[in-house]
Amino acid sequence: MAEGCVSYRSEAGVAIITIDREEKRNAMTALMCDQLREALTRLENGSDRVGILCAAGETFCAGADLTAPPENFWRAVPGIGIELTKPLIAAVQGPVVGMAVGIVAFADLCVAAETTQFIYPEARVGVSKGMIASLVARVPHKVAMELMLLGGPMTAARAYDVGLVNRVTSRGEHLSVALELAAAMATHAPLVMAQLKQMSAQTLPQSPSEAFYLATRAIERVTHSEDAQEGLRAFKEKRRPRFEGR
Repeated sequence: MAEGCVSYRSEAGVAIITIDREEKRNAMTALMCDQLREALTRLENGSDRVGILCAAGETFCAGADLTAPPENFWRAVPGIGIELTKPLIAAVQGPVVGMAVGIVAFADLCVAAETTQFIYPEARVGVSKGMIASLVARVPHKVAMELMLLGGPMTAARAYDVGLVNRVTSRGEHLSVALELAAAMATHAPLVMAQLKQMSAQTLPQSPSEAFYLATRAIERVTHSEDAQEGLRAFKEKRRPRFEGR
């Protein structure tokens, strides 16, 4: 499994999305970013009411595969690359590195095994996409700066204390606890949960990178629409376009 995969399975109204490239510590490739986006799209458009994002093995995610860094990583971030109105729980264990920290930050809840360590090494590596700056809106400012500038590991206990994590579990129990939380939410009113998510997102300030990616997604939605294709065809055929609003 050189490229790895992202799988999707349903369990009583809960989508369990699993990153599985254990032999490479679940480092994300461009293909896996596409697969994660497809899984989140399936959650958004399907009958499951809550999603859990988890990973195989002892490492949640080693970040981007630096042998071929995925330029499309932002498309796999919930709320940025894809609109997600349904609750998403990150169930994590072991190292959570780089872009994986961003994905967890944009999830609605996080359940972390006691083995979890959040690591953001970009200042040490010398590469940055900037979207992690959105973390400042989700935890206290100096905590975010500690994680971003020092690049050292933040334990699950510390992450819980500063509000990045909702529950800390014993080793190997993170998914079962996440399933309990998801099962409770799956019985709640979907429209209300979607509204609460939307209002909360509108309340949070956006980093420049976050705003850029959101604008890019909005522009692409129009550029790749059927109406855009119809407009071009009509221009070439010298007729009035027949727009359908899709």
